[in-house]
Amino acid sequence: MNLGFYIILAAQFFSALADNALLFAAIALLKDLGSPDWHTPVLQQFFIFSYILLAPFVGAFADSLPKGRVMFLSNNIKVIGCIAMLFGVHPLLAYGLVGLGAATYSPAKYGILTEYLPPGKLVLANSWMEGLTVLAIILGAVLGGILTNASVAEPMLQWWDVPFIDTGIDTPPELAIAIIAGIYLAAAWFNLYIPRVTIDHKPLSRNPIFLLSEFWHCFKLLWKDPLGQVSLAVTTLFWGTGATLRLLVLTWAGIALHYDMAHAAALTAWVAVGIAIGAVLAARFVKLEHSVKVLPIGIAMGLMVLLMIPITNSTLATILLVVIGAMGGYFVVPMNALLQHRGHLLMGSGSSIAVQNFNENLSIFAMLGLYAAMQKLQLNIYLIILVFGLLLAGIMATLYRRHGHDQDTGKI
Repeated sequence: MNLGFYIILAAQFFSALADNALLFAAIALLKDLGSPDWHTPVLQQFFIFSYILLAPFVGAFADSLPKGRVMFLSNNIKVIGCIAMLFGVHPLLAYGLVGLGAATYSPAKYGILTEYLPPGKLVLANSWMEGLTVLAIILGAVLGGILTNASVAEPMLQWWDVPFIDTGIDTPPELAIAIIAGIYLAAAWFNLYIPRVTIDHKPLSRNPIFLLSEFWHCFKLLWKDPLGQVSLAVTTLFWGTGATLRLLVLTWAGIALHYDMAHAAALTAWVAVGIAIGAVLAARFVKLEHSVKVLPIGIAMGLMVLLMIPITNSTLATILLVVIGAMGGYFVVPMNALLQHRGHLLMGSGSSIAVQNFNENLSIFAMLGLYAAMQKLQLNIYLIILVFGLLLAGIMATLYRRHGHDQDTGKI
């Protein structure tokens, strides 16, 4: 791997670090405003709504420009979303604007890998990307918890204000959001130095009707391709349950382990540690042509989630979350690489990842909606864990029965 690849990684690290810290800062801001608990999953729904709404267009946008420039513009949109929160825009709406930046960023950050690297290095590159993203998730969760902790933030607030100038930053969540905006600017700076590569799938037209038609064509093409279908189904399911699991852990940690917000946020980072371990193992042991063989790990992951129910010990909770994360990393990284490769061959990296984002975020939107509904009905957290664990294991088992035989290396 050369310097250009590491610049891509650095840009992704700072952007992902800010994304994950901002989630906890926005949740803390909602609590300061006295919002109901079910607003927390709705907050993430606002974030991913742009992924769903703009899916037909962001892939073509990413394929029409140098991807480093797309990433630069996207990070600046995220900065604007942070500023909107500081100026009193409701967190749900402002976080939705950050989601707009994230939706345009995602096809570019993954698409550049398929344009910049040969297929033989995609699993390794994805392991690096996912591993560093996971590190950003870990540090982002810790940073978000620390910056929103009153004992840490209040001394910082004393020297934050410039003499004779009222910055309007008076609470820990507001301070956290201001610092996170600075991290987005750091990511944008790295974006300026990302290597330019040849645009090999430039869209034929920028007409919205044409783009909708083209997106629908790509959507059907990827779902009809046997290897595209299984990889798309697995990644869609994984990210839907993964986004919900993060919020489940926050609530579960408060009830089962009696953790406050800062400690619960840090606990979610252990899932990310496990994903990093699983990603490293996948890079070492799984080849692109054998990606489908990892599906049984997904079934086991769903069953492992059920072990959260009896645990009340913090050490056991940490070990369990690391194991769950490792299983997830081990099966999703090869699936992600397979999906990128098939999509790049069939339609272009930006368009295929836009289809992937559409499906994954539709899954996240639906599962967060289910979680919000169960919270609004005040269902027991252990019943909610049971539902999501069985749902993950059951769907993964169905996929394995249907696609477990798809090992024809000629299709790769």
